[in-house]
Amino acid sequence: MSEEFGPDFITVTDEDGNEFELEHLDTLEHEGTIYMAFFPAAQGEQDENGEIVDVDVDDEEYGMVIMKVIEENGEELFSTLDSEEEEMTVYELFMERLFQDEE
Repeated sequence: MSEEFGPDFITVTDEDGNEFELEHLDTLEHEGTIYMAFFPAAQGEQDENGEIVDVDVDDEEYGMVIMKVIEENGEELFSTLDSEEEEMTVYELFMERLFQDEE
């Protein structure tokens, strides 16, 4: 028996106290570190069916967000990536996985 579930959303707070809602896309492990990919949750007006409209996907604020899971004081936290090289490597891994799913 198969059950379908909707997307997973999380709310994160940045160092300035701003909250952002993100939609979880995928999780992978690379060189002993867990990375998670997200898209910003659609922000815009809702139509009569509750669908989000007027989302500008070309906006630089709209795009894949990659964070890594770190442990601090026994608690798992999200952290930004340490370098542009790490970001590009992990981004390419996520893109490979996403395109494999399409095939």
